[in-house]
Amino acid sequence: MTTTARRLCPGTRLDSAFDWPFEPIDNLDSSFHVQEYLQQLIRQDHTNVDTLVEIPESVDRQVWQYEHLRQVCIELNQLVVALETECTKENCPEMKADGWLYLCAAHSSTQSCPAIDYIIHTLDGATILLNNSKYFPSRISIPEPSLKHFQSIARRLYRIFAHAYFHHRETYDLFENETCLYARFLLLSKSFNLVPRELISIPDGTEVDEDQDDHEDDDEDGDDQQGARGQDSDSADDDDNQSQVTAVEA
Repeated sequence: MTTTARRLCPGTRLDSAFDWPFEPIDNLDSSFHVQEYLQQLIRQDHTNVDTLVEIPESVDRQVWQYEHLRQVCIELNQLVVALETECTKENCPEMKADGWLYLCAAHSSTQSCPAIDYIIHTLDGATILLNNSKYFPSRISIPEPSLKHFQSIARRLYRIFAHAYFHHRETYDLFENETCLYARFLLLSKSFNLVPRELISIPDGTEVDEDQDDHEDDDEDGDDQQGARGQDSDSADDDDNQSQVTAVEA
C-alpha cells in the first residue's frame, strides 16, 4: 500500500493547499487519521452534512464525536473573526440569545460579560477541555467517564450559534452559507443526543412551521413560561479549566 505525503510545503499557494488525492480512512497512517479523514471529507463537500456525520465503519462512535467537536471549535473561530466588528462590547454588552441571558464563570465570580468575551471564553474552555490529557489521553479511544463532557461542550457551543443567529443574522447567514457548520453541528447533536431538543432555538428548514407554532404558544403563555424556564446550569463536574456557564431568563 502506498500513501501520499500530506504536507504543506513552504511557498504553497492557498489555492493549492490540501490538494491531495482522497484517501480511504484505512489508508491514512497517522495517529490523527480520524481528524485527517474528517477534514478530508469537509474539503471534498462541506454541504453534504449527512455524509460528514455518518460514522465510518472502522471508527469508534465516541472518537467520531470527539473529533467532530474539535473540528467545530476550530471552524467557529472563523465566525468569531467575522463577528468582531459588530459584536462589540458596546453593541452586545451581554451574551443573549432568544430571550436568554447567559452568565459566564470564566471570572473570579460568575457574572455577565460582553457577548464577544463570552464566546471567546467558551471556545477557549472547550478547547482546553478537549485537549486535556487527563480526560482525553488518546485520539483512538475515549474513556467512559469523559463522555459526559460531550453534552456540556455541545450545549455551550450551541449558544454561540444562537447568539449569532438572533443578533447578527446577516453575518450568521454569510458564514453558514459558506461553511454549513451549523447544519453539520445540528445533525451531529441530534444524531448523538448532544443538545436537548428543548434547547434548540434556531429553526432548521424542516421545523420552521413547528417552531413558529411553539413561539406562538410561548407568547400566549406569557409570564407562565418565564416561571417555568427557570435556570439552565451546566454540570459542576466539568474540568476546572472549562468555564462554567449559567443561563437565566433575561
